[in-house]
Amino acid sequence: MRSSGSRLNLSVTMIILAINALVFVIENAGGYGIKRDFTEYGALSLDGLRHWRLWQFFTFQFLHGGIGHLFINGFVLYSFGRALEAELGKSSFLKLYFLSGFAGGVLQVLVALIWKRFDGPMVGASAGICGLIAAYSLMSPNSMIYLFLVLPLRARYFLPLMIALPIVSMVIEARGQGTQIAHAAHLGGTLFGVVYLRWLRGWEHLVDFWQRFLPRRRSRPIVKVRFPKANSAWEPDPAPPRRTDEGDFISKEVDPILDKIREHGIQSLTPREREILEKARERMERR
Repeated sequence: MRSSGSRLNLSVTMIILAINALVFVIENAGGYGIKRDFTEYGALSLDGLRHWRLWQFFTFQFLHGGIGHLFINGFVLYSFGRALEAELGKSSFLKLYFLSGFAGGVLQVLVALIWKRFDGPMVGASAGICGLIAAYSLMSPNSMIYLFLVLPLRARYFLPLMIALPIVSMVIEARGQGTQIAHAAHLGGTLFGVVYLRWLRGWEHLVDFWQRFLPRRRSRPIVKVRFPKANSAWEPDPAPPRRTDEGDFISKEVDPILDKIREHGIQSLTPREREILEKARERMERR
């Protein structure tokens, strides 16, 4: 039903990966002064927020502490991002990713206000990626996820581990042990991924619920056809010409809906748009 001349479909997952790599190159190729400025103004910290650098909730997600940090985050983002982008649509995917990162940053800041040990510049895309993995685990609970690329674990069991491990790690680190990892950010991103996906599914169920109260389409009336007698010289009428407005219906009504599915996912459709798609399907079957 789509014409071959469709618009270029760019993957936002690959765009995010490219931006992360570009920022890392610029940050590390400009010398110590550039790297210091990137950290001071781009990394998320209590000191930056005290100076009203609220953009740090967004910019810290594009900074990384080293090539290993960048490679691991990029690999995980590539592994989960493509499937979620195709399932949720570009708009919902971007909301899930960046809002999970924002939620992770907020929780890390709140924990740092309570325990000074957790204060300090924070960088990395891990919080947003945790939100993606949480959503993936809920959408595909029987899928196999390889912990540390070695240990196979069902997604339904991997998600509780993602919640429990940061909590245990924060308790250990609060006692003066462990590494300087933003465990609270990981936990915040994971929890937001769960909440966000549950909200999306709840919205879909609400739409289905209201559709029950919409008036149903009337069934087609039965039409009696009177056939000519066998002896009469009757010839069937030629096939009726194809309606000229069918192409207009596809281009004006159906194509924008398909574009909306591609950009925002099928959950963004209104009941009216779902009805139009159903009519288009019936037309295709009658061909």
